[in-house]
Amino acid sequence: MSNYYDAFEMSPVPTPGPDAVAPELCRGIYGMPAFPTIPTGDLAASTDFWVRGLGFFELFSIPGTLVHLRRWAFQDVLLVSAAETPAQPPAMSVSFSCVLNQIDPLVEACRAVRPNSVDGPRDTPWNTRDVEVITPENARIIFTAGKPFDPASQEARNLAAIGITPPGSRPSDNEEHV
Repeated sequence: MSNYYDAFEMSPVPTPGPDAVAPELCRGIYGMPAFPTIPTGDLAASTDFWVRGLGFFELFSIPGTLVHLRRWAFQDVLLVSAAETPAQPPAMSVSFSCVLNQIDPLVEACRAVRPNSVDGPRDTPWNTRDVEVITPENARIIFTAGKPFDPASQEARNLAAIGITPPGSRPSDNEEHV
């Protein structure tokens, strides 16, 4: 028995598929459940890359101190002015969801702003297509898009091996007890 359940209604991320449409940019004010704070020595250059390359928009700023960026709901980033920034990208990364039809334009946009910033795209064993981007601040950012689910695929077998199966493929807890 698994404790997993379908909770997609909580997320702005659409169901993966060739026709998946990205949600609109979210301009609402809410309590942010999680967000990275990224130090930068050049707020203007960093903001430009995140906006033109990564598709974020500037929600608000405190001049010379902070820029609050956002894409979809719950995809917030704070760029903060700092005297020093990391010389090398860390092993750790921050991931943001996107849809498959955003991957190629994102790669092109990042390369147009900063030519050597992108690695990928590449497909993962957990059924996503990912692009790794190194930002001007040396942050390691992953954009990840769910691929359409193929029940006969190796990715489906990988997920099933850890107890994650598609809705309707196994009885619910209540059905098991009837």
